Amino acid sequence: MQFELSEALLDDILFSMEDQEGIFFIDTHEGIVVNEYDIEDFDDFEKDDGDRLISLPEWDSSDGFRLMEKFTTAFRNPLIRSELSQTLNQGRGVFRAFKDTISRHPEAEKLWFSFKEKEMKKEIIRWYNGLREEWGMEKIGPEPEETGDLVLEDFNFRDADGETADGIAAGMIAETASGETAGFISAIQIDNDLLINTLEIKPEYRGLGLGKTLLGHFLKKLESRKLEPEKFKSLDYNKIYMDLPVEYRDFSRALIREGFEEHTIRFSKT
Repeated sequence: MQFELSEALLDDILFSMEDQEGIFFIDTHEGIVVNEYDIEDFDDFEKDDGDRLISLPEWDSSDGFRLMEKFTTAFRNPLIRSELSQTLNQGRGVFRAFKDTISRHPEAEKLWFSFKEKEMKKEIIRWYNGLREEWGMEKIGPEPEETGDLVLEDFNFRDADGETADGIAAGMIAETASGETAGFISAIQIDNDLLINTLEIKPEYRGLGLGKTLLGHFLKKLESRKLEPEKFKSLDYNKIYMDLPVEYRDFSRALIREGFEEHTIRFSKT
């Protein structure tokens, strides 16, 4: 009755759980997923062989809806979150509406697929650990964490020196795979320091971690220009500064990770 939950079997279980039409089982003799029609073809299967088949984890439309709600609530881009929230409130046809809405935002759609797969795999592992407990075996550990951000792999980062107004010492553009500008960062030189005066991400691409990634690429570029003048036009500066508007105070964590220190708190009054 026992079986090993391999990565391939885990993927097959996940795929079968999403099929709301079929009835599926684990064939513990073979360690594979089978449906009700496969059972009829088992040459050596007897009706009283009750230990051979184990039903898959329960998963229905209400579980799928809760997953969409969880994803929407946590999504940080307010424009896309608002669109998704409206689709979840429309009632009939909500699954098709959700699919159509998120497909209009390819980067968010990749996040959704990654989120859904991760959540469903966690559910499968909980189910499998319940079985292992019945078998008197130790539970397996959590699934490995994802490596990297799948969404950000679709963005390209290129230098933008000379493409902006006078006074810009260095700049970088983030582009989608289709060449559309998604974000921009630039710095100007003031005396012996650099001031990052622009870090802008288009509204439809916010909440994906693109700003932090663009900042990291830009800082590496500045370091290369300073340390390898034979390859780059050198920049002579002592420190790099960035003024952070109060509404973006959460971004300070990204700056601290890049080695920035809090320097000034500015107050204003009209």
